[in-house]
Amino acid sequence: MSEVSEEKEQSLFKAPPVAEQERMIEAMLFASAEPLTTRDMAERMPHGSDPAEALVHLRKRYEGRGVRVVKVGDAWAIRTAPDLGYLMSRETIETRKLSRAAIETLAIIAYHQPVTRAEIEEIRGVAVSRGTVDQLLEMEWVRFGRRKMTPGRPVTFVVTQEFLDHFGLESARDLPGLKELRAAGLLDNRPPPGTMPTMGSEDGDEDEGAPGQNELFED
Repeated sequence: MSEVSEEKEQSLFKAPPVAEQERMIEAMLFASAEPLTTRDMAERMPHGSDPAEALVHLRKRYEGRGVRVVKVGDAWAIRTAPDLGYLMSRETIETRKLSRAAIETLAIIAYHQPVTRAEIEEIRGVAVSRGTVDQLLEMEWVRFGRRKMTPGRPVTFVVTQEFLDHFGLESARDLPGLKELRAAGLLDNRPPPGTMPTMGSEDGDEDEGAPGQNELFED
C-alpha cells in the first residue's frame, strides 16, 4: 500500500476531540478495578487518540476535588484525595495481619530491591522462612525479579504495582525516609543502622545507577 493510500485511510478515522478523549479515559479509570497504563487506554480508544495528552487535562480537572487521577507505577487510577481518606476508614476491613517477620522482609525488599533471599537474611540476621515470602507473594505485594548473574543465579524480589497502589506511592522512591519512620514509631526494633538508607540519598542514587549494575542480572 502506498504512502498516499495509507494517509487517506488514516484520515478516515479522525481522533475524537481531546475533551471526548478525557471522558473516555475517565470512564475507563472509574470502571477499572486495576490501574491502567496509557497503552491499555490507547488499545481501547479510537485510532489517533492520545491518552497521555488527555490525561494531562483530566488531572487538572480533578485538582482540588474529592478524588484525583494519580500515577501508580507506570499506570493510572482514580483514588480518594489523601486528606479525605479518613472518611473511608470505617469501611476498611482488615482481613489479614502481617507477621513481624513479613513486615521486616517486605521493608527490606522495598528499600533494597532487587534483593535476593540471602541478602534479606543477611540484613535481618535470621533466616527467612518460605511461608513469609509465600505470604507476600500471595498478597501480590512482592513478585520475582530478574535472576542475579552470580553463582547459582539466585532469583531476586521486588515490590509490585499493587504494593505501591495500596500505600499511595507513585514509585519506590516515594517511600518514607528514616526520619519519617522514626516519627511514626516504626523503627523501635529496626535493623542495624545503615541497612535501610533514606530514599533519595546520594549513596542510594549512586547504587541504583552504578555502572555495570545491570550486568549482574539477566533479563
